[in-house]
Amino acid sequence: MIKFYSFSLSGHSHRVELMLNLLGVEFEYVNVDLAKGAQKTPEFLAMNPFGTVPVIEDDGVIITDSNAILTYLAKKYGSSAWLPNDPAQAAAVQGWLTVAASKIASGPAAARLVTVFGASLDHEAAKDTANGLFDIMDQILADRRFLTGDEATIADVAGYSYIAHAPEGGVSLDPYPNIRTWLGQVEALEGFVSMPVTKVGFVA
Repeated sequence: MIKFYSFSLSGHSHRVELMLNLLGVEFEYVNVDLAKGAQKTPEFLAMNPFGTVPVIEDDGVIITDSNAILTYLAKKYGSSAWLPNDPAQAAAVQGWLTVAASKIASGPAAARLVTVFGASLDHEAAKDTANGLFDIMDQILADRRFLTGDEATIADVAGYSYIAHAPEGGVSLDPYPNIRTWLGQVEALEGFVSMPVTKVGFVA
């Protein structure tokens, strides 16, 4: 059985939890108490020298990056719909994984880090990045159900968590009807699980 090392308020961790549930894969949840520095213990660093969650251990295979984990799970446990074999479609998915690791990370995720966890980041710059990204995404989603077309892929899983929780970082989703519709499409998928909503001012 997969061991899933996670922190419940981490959007990166939620991506993996969501994917595991969408695929119907059984797993053992292992809470990593970030507030107490559990991610910096020798035991954890032996699995992930970067000291971050999530991590999965699957029959001796350890994967540490959330997007890499999504790729692994899709390839091992999912159908080609989650990560298409067609080169152009696979590239489209990869493009959105890059967005998740760049604009989403420096936009809505960073804004939430400031308000929820008290991170010393430029909140206004993060909100500006988020709104710039959302302007583009809302246009793209005007004529499709999911990020790369009419079927959900790991691109949608990678993008969902921090965008759904953007309001926690002070970024409103009200101006973006197509994004809100897309979020609803993800939430309607069989096996969907939500990430806990946190109150502004929580400090880990």
